[in-house]
Amino acid sequence: MNNVARVNIRTVAVALLLVLGWIGWAVGADFPTQPVKNHGQRWRIGYLQGGDYASYQRSLAALVQALMKSGWIQSAPLPKLPDDKDTKVLWQWLAHDISSDYLQFVADGRYDAGWDKQRRVKVRAELLKRLNGKKDIDIMLALGTWAGQDLATNEQHVPTMVMSTTDPLAAGIIKSVEDSGFDHIHAKIDPGRHQRQVRLFYDIFKFKKLGIVYENSREGRGFAAVGSVEQVAKQLGFKIASCYASFNNVSREQAAAAVENCYAKLADKVDAVYITRHPAVTLNNLPVILKPLLAKKIPTFAQGMSDMVAHGVLMSISLADFSYIGDFYARTLAQICNGAKPRQLPQRFENPPKIAINLKTAQIIGYDPSVDILGAADEIFTDIATTK
Repeated sequence: MNNVARVNIRTVAVALLLVLGWIGWAVGADFPTQPVKNHGQRWRIGYLQGGDYASYQRSLAALVQALMKSGWIQSAPLPKLPDDKDTKVLWQWLAHDISSDYLQFVADGRYDAGWDKQRRVKVRAELLKRLNGKKDIDIMLALGTWAGQDLATNEQHVPTMVMSTTDPLAAGIIKSVEDSGFDHIHAKIDPGRHQRQVRLFYDIFKFKKLGIVYENSREGRGFAAVGSVEQVAKQLGFKIASCYASFNNVSREQAAAAVENCYAKLADKVDAVYITRHPAVTLNNLPVILKPLLAKKIPTFAQGMSDMVAHGVLMSISLADFSYIGDFYARTLAQICNGAKPRQLPQRFENPPKIAINLKTAQIIGYDPSVDILGAADEIFTDIATTK
């Protein structure tokens, strides 16, 4: 691992932004949040994900840490995990090793489609049968777009928190920002997040053609926030160069090869690249993705988390501190346990507007960030990290 200097700058401005409502959830005073049992029993928690993804791990860990802070779970250090995406080891630790009088993470209650479309159908059917028949799960955590789509249905009615989705509205998971459309569904949403990202990127570089890679399907376009990119492109007048890379019905190796090929092709066609969410874009193959872009001195912006900036993407919105997200999820879970229907709770959440930037990448592509950019940065990386 390269020695990556990471500077976390916490300024008074951030505190003011938080007070003024950048983290945009309502108080929800009608529903308390104190720890409470389920008619004398612990609340039984289940879990569904479409496949491994880094933000799913971070979201689940942040939720657990917030629940510890608020007294629902006894405080304990999280376990060492095998990689940056794993939730299986984390879930088993939650099921067997934590101590809580109020919550039980059901050991066999974790379901994973493994980014396999056929397996997804089987997993969904198996889980719905359990939720409607066995009824041994009280609350579901649905991580990601696939999971949210599979449980946002009248085929089941177990209270469900949809977490870590790119755009639950565009994906058809919820009816609107204010109303999920199902009494049992709640989905965190930041409706302007990706538009803000693309606008920020454009304001800095004034590119004429932006490259994006995605699977040309409803899921693929949803993951990549294609609708938001297209809307900003129309407003600001730049063009989009798209390249399609499938992840459904192909092997992981084939999906990775398609993604890598797409970014190599775009390097000759664009003057900026928005590196979108895609199951085949990982820290392991990020060096391959970035190599042709760096060679052409093309600025890059990561749609996903700032760990990609640590590993060579030029910039992104910083999520160095997931505690804000964890607090939002923990509050929602606590209010559900205290009698709220998921549909009654606010879904809107806005991250504090902070930047992550990699100065080594900036040097490679010949970009000299302004004082304003550096002043707005919560994470500054001075080298490019590598995976083992």
